[in-house]
Amino acid sequence: MSVIAPAQRTQQITIRYPDAIEAEIAQLEAAILENQWLAATYNPRWLAIQLLEGDATLHRKVSDSPGAAPILATLAAGRARLAATYGEDIDVALVNCRYEFVHQVVQDTVEQTHRRHVSKSDRLDRVVTHPVWGIPIFLALMWIVFKVTIDVSAPFLNWIELVMTVPIANWTVAMLSLVGLGETWVASLAVDGVIAGVGGVLTFVPVMLALYLTLAMLEDCGYMARAAVVMDRLMRKIGLQGKSFLPMVVGFGCSVPAIYATRTLENRRDRILTGLLAPFMSCSARLPVYVLFAAIFFPQHAGLAIFAMYLLGIVIAVVVGLALNHTLFKQADESCFIIELPPYRLPVARNVWRQMWDRTASFIHNAWTIILTVSIVLWFLLAIPARGGEGAFAEVPVEDSIFGAVARTIAPVFAPLGFGSWQATGSLMTGFVAKEVVIATLAQVYHVETPAEADAPPPTVIEDARLIVASFVQAAIDTLKSIPLVIGVNLFEAEAAPEPTALMSAIRNDFGATSGGRGTLAGLAFMAFVLLYTPCMTAVAAERHELGTKWMWVSVIGQFAVAWLVALLIFQGGRLFLG
Repeated sequence: MSVIAPAQRTQQITIRYPDAIEAEIAQLEAAILENQWLAATYNPRWLAIQLLEGDATLHRKVSDSPGAAPILATLAAGRARLAATYGEDIDVALVNCRYEFVHQVVQDTVEQTHRRHVSKSDRLDRVVTHPVWGIPIFLALMWIVFKVTIDVSAPFLNWIELVMTVPIANWTVAMLSLVGLGETWVASLAVDGVIAGVGGVLTFVPVMLALYLTLAMLEDCGYMARAAVVMDRLMRKIGLQGKSFLPMVVGFGCSVPAIYATRTLENRRDRILTGLLAPFMSCSARLPVYVLFAAIFFPQHAGLAIFAMYLLGIVIAVVVGLALNHTLFKQADESCFIIELPPYRLPVARNVWRQMWDRTASFIHNAWTIILTVSIVLWFLLAIPARGGEGAFAEVPVEDSIFGAVARTIAPVFAPLGFGSWQATGSLMTGFVAKEVVIATLAQVYHVETPAEADAPPPTVIEDARLIVASFVQAAIDTLKSIPLVIGVNLFEAEAAPEPTALMSAIRNDFGATSGGRGTLAGLAFMAFVLLYTPCMTAVAAERHELGTKWMWVSVIGQFAVAWLVALLIFQGGRLFLG
């Protein structure tokens, strides 16, 4: 009992905060003491601290109490002064003070018999999750991801394009000729519809493999959880919590699961706001468009151009988030962002392969289903003459087809953006079905001649097989050579840039003509428009399911308007700047 009795005598602990915080606590405590009901219900100092931290529940109770106006005025002024002093969220500053107090108590009372071991993960996290250095590190890693994606995958991209447009097209025409369909509309449907459409998208499978490989490695090594911690600070600036970054990250893969991922957020306000912003993250379906247009208009800086698109999506999401946070969405209850940081480890090959292949397989599945269907429907729309159009079925000039007539009617909307041709407009129309279809549409509407249509005698099967094998070996060699280029080291002699394909030349000429000789600006504006405009119809359906019909239309109309304005700013602003 002689030991227990003194132990039962406790002493109230009062945490002393820095002088600036203590001064605000004292002023707010004095205001609370003047309110008899609040002073009798709560400990005045505790209530003052909770209000300064931003406790939404207590703030509502104080607001509903009689005579609360002086307290709320003192609170607002105090939080403003502390924000100016500390430059961060007030609740973070107060929590840090308490952690420092606990740390000091432990140091004064606990005697360590051995030196505390600081793990390598902890030491690395001090840099990777640093408030200042964390974001540059995140951007640098994303830059490396896109450099690897573009530089390493480019040789195999060219190889698949060669295989689809030469041997596959030749073999298809030859097999149809055996049954007497070689010179009919069926051959045109197979070559100009199916192969040009689906094949044009499958060309970018190496790009998807490289992208998902690098992202899977970052995820498996434990970095993506750190990225969420780093971006939590940015999320809070636009009125969101760190958990909202996770749907945003998912949005880099596909907008549909990103929108469904918003259901993990606690309150409806955050779910709606995150669902409206997630489609601004550039999904993987847009990447083939960037790759093609970057190769056309920015051949020496393709990686930088593509990285700029991803960065632009983040910037626009922040700007739109800030605007919505101060207009349609007022700040509601804040919740803490808690995430477990896994230890750093070397990526496991099996995990990386599974993630890479599962995501790429989903892309290929879309190519064989949605894109195949759209390509066939699009071919028929291009084959049927519009009213007053000249030509028979499957022989009508593409500009006189039903598709061309509709696209030509809408094209003036995009004329101020530099790409007012019916071909570019038509690709954006079908892009609403799925962004992968943009490239397939361009390949069809420009109707570039393939080797299967050339006047030269078709090669034999043996010659085609040799071409496939030889070009594959060369692509593998070029891929190995390109790996050091990711970090700016060239170990081999520079090779001449590959000749642009017929499709690339057609797009460059068309954009140059519609933009008054400013094809590069028009191409950049087109890339930005594809990044920002209304997501695919599946994502729109997901928005209706998760957010409701009203917010679905806000997203559809709002994203189109944002995309149009940003593309206009890029093209017209670029013209003024360049003179």
